[in-house]
Amino acid sequence: MSKHPSGRNMTVGSPTGHILAVALPLLAGSFLQQFYNLVDSWVVGNYVSEAALAAVGMGFPVMTFFQALFIGLSTGGTVVIAQYYGAGKPEEVRNAVNTIYTAFVRSVIPVTVGALALLKPMLWLLRVDEGAYHETFIYLAVVTVGLVGTIGYNLNSGIMGGLGNSQTTLIFLVIAAVMNIVLDLVFVLVFGMGVFGVALATALAQGCSWLFGMVYINRKYPEIAIHPFNGYLDGKLLRKIIEIGLPTGLQMSLVSIGVMAVTSKVNSFGTEIYGAGFNVGNKLDSMAFLPVQSLCSAVTAFVGQNMGANKPERATRGTWIAVTISGVWTLISAVILLRWGDVCASVFTPEATVVDATVIYLNCIMPPYIFFTTFYVLCASMRGAGDGVFPMINTIASMLVLRVPALYYLANHYGPEYMYWGYAVGWVVGCGLSVWYYWTGRWKKKGSLAN
Repeated sequence: MSKHPSGRNMTVGSPTGHILAVALPLLAGSFLQQFYNLVDSWVVGNYVSEAALAAVGMGFPVMTFFQALFIGLSTGGTVVIAQYYGAGKPEEVRNAVNTIYTAFVRSVIPVTVGALALLKPMLWLLRVDEGAYHETFIYLAVVTVGLVGTIGYNLNSGIMGGLGNSQTTLIFLVIAAVMNIVLDLVFVLVFGMGVFGVALATALAQGCSWLFGMVYINRKYPEIAIHPFNGYLDGKLLRKIIEIGLPTGLQMSLVSIGVMAVTSKVNSFGTEIYGAGFNVGNKLDSMAFLPVQSLCSAVTAFVGQNMGANKPERATRGTWIAVTISGVWTLISAVILLRWGDVCASVFTPEATVVDATVIYLNCIMPPYIFFTTFYVLCASMRGAGDGVFPMINTIASMLVLRVPALYYLANHYGPEYMYWGYAVGWVVGCGLSVWYYWTGRWKKKGSLAN
């Protein structure tokens, strides 16, 4: 392949400029994605029922669990593509794209069938009460059938992310957001389809966004055109992608189990009050995390390209710039949600009891939030350098092994008003371990995968 894929070369120039140039379009796209997720919650919370609102919220950790291995594949692909792009090896970039899609095509149907079979055991784990069970099952079944679109969208985003091209990812998200919002309103308000309509809107929007993404990439980037059924699979490249991405996928799966365990405990205090309040609080928490999430994606690509170009010092400089930016934003968002959390929650539900449950959640998690965001940015940087094992171990330890028992202990001994302080236990330990490991420099030992 003679033509180099057109992306952003982040191995020269201002690290801050590159990171922001990649992060800001991702942020805009993430706001769109969260906005249409918020529309889901707003529609069901105001026009269906509190049980439906809880159902939509409980669907998130379950779907994350099912998508996790493919998101890991996407993350591994981003790092490998970024390192080969930074090293100036376009042929390997194209081979990586073909390998990622072949692995996706061969495994997505078995994963979808397996996910459908696991739905009822998942609902049992979540301790969904009778009032919300039917709607939760319908929502999850429809969204699970649409997994192919969601996973495909993430793969397209990962490919573009490796090239440092977040503007294209924004286009994918605009398609999904507009479709989802329009279909939500039509299916629920016009046709009265309830939670089934919300789930169907999400599945259709993600599927169309994925297909549009493939067409767009093939037209604008013919040098890395996606041919999902060409059967090309480079075993060596796939092992590299899995080596980096599998820890991320396993981490997400296990953390999702932790979130489901937390949800189960929350639901034990009442799905239609505490379950719904937990859902609304998660929506607001997710909005606060969006800029940090975008910075994490940007720093993964930035570090990947610079490690590929054998510039570890530049990778380190960009990482600490991202940590600083995320810290400033976290403090701002914490002040907003601690001061006006009740006002924000009332947008999603008119029920005062659900608003109060949401405020309890926010008052516990926002004060220590900066530990969480710092820990996340450092882990993203390590993944960009090809070190996915330590971030996986640290994340599982902090988000599952420490957080869940701490939350259960506080819930059992002090009640639901204090249980969410269990989050702080995991975040503080995870942040401390991430800072220590990063300062040791051991993450640099992977070197460049492109050598």
